[in-house]
Amino acid sequence: MKKRFTEEQIIPILKEAEAGLPVKELCRKYNISDATFYTWRKKYGGLEVSEARRLKALEEENARLKKLLAESMLDTEALKAALNRKY
Repeated sequence: MKKRFTEEQIIPILKEAEAGLPVKELCRKYNISDATFYTWRKKYGGLEVSEARRLKALEEENARLKKLLAESMLDTEALKAALNRKY
């Protein structure tokens, strides 16, 4: 899924809101919905760009590790099933 905005673009938008620009005006200016703005604020509020990059890297690493764990668990179940078969 292609995102329209990167973390480097989102954080300055959130900073504009922190500086006092109304949310409705920001949403109109950047052509985003209120829901998108509040989702961004929930995820990236108070972060700096470098911290957002680190968060993204950690999320990607976490997804990779979860996939590896799931594959390992499937392999274990397959081995158990093969060992429990009676010949």
